[in-house]
This record gives sequence, structure tokens and C-alpha cells, in this order.
Amino acid sequence: MNQLCIIPCGKRKIWDKFPDVAETEAQNAYIGVLHNLCQQYVTNYFNNWVIISGKHGILLPDDIVPENYDVTFRPNDPRVVSVKTLQRQLKEKKLEHFNDIIVLTGQKYRPIINNTFSHADSIQFPLLGSKGIGDMQRLLKESITSNVPLHK
Repeated sequence: MNQLCIIPCGKRKIWDKFPDVAETEAQNAYIGVLHNLCQQYVTNYFNNWVIISGKHGILLPDDIVPENYDVTFRPNDPRVVSVKTLQRQLKEKKLEHFNDIIVLTGQKYRPIINNTFSHADSIQFPLLGSKGIGDMQRLLKESITSNVPLHK
């Protein structure tokens, strides 16, 4: 199976720490603890991964994020990227062939991911059931340290 891991972007971005930074690659734009742990996890276990952003949709690690923003996946928020746009991005970025999707997010991303990747044979949410972000961070740290993946 071709695996693709999806990680969340995060509220904290490089511009919060360095306001004068120009546009930057997605893999360097997000600086929150959860995002950094997710990036360490994907570096350990995956060849193929993307970041999902409420504003920009699906970002490859080297895609450019032009500036700071504050948009998250909230129902009925007109600024949030649509499932139709996410599906178009899958084709444009040549990601539609992945049929085993691992998602390192919480519950609120589930409907968006399930609708976007409806073609997938398997969609895993290994952090689902966590008791919040702190618990997610703990699980990721333990997995990284012990070299035992959370996904199948």
C-alpha cells in the first residue's frame, strides 16, 4: 500500500517569532509543539507526507506559505478551504494514488479528511481517542523515542 501521512499545520507560525521573515516553505512555517512532534514522527516513519491547513489546504513540505494567517477548520467559516478544493489539490499535487492515509490530527479533521480521501482503502487516525493535545504530544514523543509507530 502507498502510505501518505497528513499532519496539522498549527496556530503558531514562524512570523509569530520572527515577524519580518518573508514567505517560507510549509515545513518551516509552523513552529508549535504539536506540529514539530508530528514532523519528527513523519520524518521517522514516512517517505510521503503533507500538511493540512484551513487556509491553504494540502501543502507539500516545500510548498510556499506567503504570510501569517489565522484560519482553522471551523464549520461554516467562509475562509476555510472547501473539500472540493482539497480534492482538486490532490490531483494537482499528484497525491490521488495514495490509498493508505494516516492522519495525525484530532476529531475535528475527520469529516474533512474522510470526504477528501473517499477513494482511500484505509484512513487511520492513530491519535483519535487522546485526551487532548497534551496526550497527543505524549503519544508522539513516546513513539519517536521508542521507535514504535502509532499507525499500522
